[in-house]
Amino acid sequence: MRIVMTLMLATLLASCSTLPSAGPSADDIVSQGNSIARYDVVDITPAAVDILSNRRPDASLSGFGDFRAAVEPHISVGDTLTISIFEASAGGLFSPPPPTDHFSTGSKAALFPDQVVGRDGAILMPYAGRIVVAGRTPQNVGRVIEHALEGKAIQPQVMVSVTHSPANSVTVLGEVTAGARVPLTVRGDRLLDVIATAGGVRAPINESFVQLTRGNRTARVALTRVTSDSRQNIYMRPNDVLTVIRDPQSFIVHGATGVNAEIHFDAEGINLAQALAKAGGLQDFRADPAGVFVFRYEPEEIARDVAPNSVIAGQGRMRPVVYRLNLRDSNSMFMEQRFRIFNKDLVYVSNAPFTEVQKVMQVFNTAVSPVASGASVYTTVK
Repeated sequence: MRIVMTLMLATLLASCSTLPSAGPSADDIVSQGNSIARYDVVDITPAAVDILSNRRPDASLSGFGDFRAAVEPHISVGDTLTISIFEASAGGLFSPPPPTDHFSTGSKAALFPDQVVGRDGAILMPYAGRIVVAGRTPQNVGRVIEHALEGKAIQPQVMVSVTHSPANSVTVLGEVTAGARVPLTVRGDRLLDVIATAGGVRAPINESFVQLTRGNRTARVALTRVTSDSRQNIYMRPNDVLTVIRDPQSFIVHGATGVNAEIHFDAEGINLAQALAKAGGLQDFRADPAGVFVFRYEPEEIARDVAPNSVIAGQGRMRPVVYRLNLRDSNSMFMEQRFRIFNKDLVYVSNAPFTEVQKVMQVFNTAVSPVASGASVYTTVK
């Protein structure tokens, strides 16, 4: 009997790898990465965390460098202008003669119909001819018209205002209440001003990103970052395209944790300590504290720095990297607070080696219990 039980236990121990498990062990992850070279295994150390700090969760609008106040808008093709001309006395070129009533001086001003700037960048002004206005400010255009009317009107003073300017506006799209072309004011309009003019955002702020396209350059940041960092709330410029995007951020967690699920987090991001807390922490009787892993595809320039001796370097734009944290080391508590979790990361906690032994013993007890009971009955009868 003793020999049979010994053989059964040996067989079960040899088949540990076939027992049910939530995933690979810590040793399997490290050995498979090193031997098969399918991914890099990087320990979460102060040096690695410093390198990863260069990878931001999103871009920065501060790179556009627009912290100066907005310049006065210039007139462009397609703008609509309103022009008023005032003369020093009645009876001039644009004002009727004074009435016979000597108590009234008569009108001294003339308001012209709205004019749209043509493709040639000019407008037609009576008695002044075709005047190029594109690229000039309204004040400058007024002075040009005044100069053209000298000797024709009585000391003319001209006021020019832009009533509609498609070129001096920002296009707002996406998750806003009313997408539109928002005209820019002389005062200057920041990013949040433009969004507010468009009616505000429809999606939750903590799930929203703003994407700014200016020329051939595009940057995307979390809306919560814009509201909390004045450097991101930059001045808008003509022809900017601002898109509000709803993109809930999430990571996947499974293994020896309290919860195995896809977990959402705010657009500003979280660290590994917060991620483990959202997952219910490590299970006391299952988890291997030295087997906390984060699976991620890193940009090649970041992966090259965290794993300079990698044999898979240069195989693609995004390289698979597995980050390992050993929570048996008390210093790792600081590291997990500095290690940022990114969208679509996979956090995995492996089972402790002793957990596999426990499974073997449970299977062994289940297998030998009938045998032991039969032997007990046989002994009693005998």
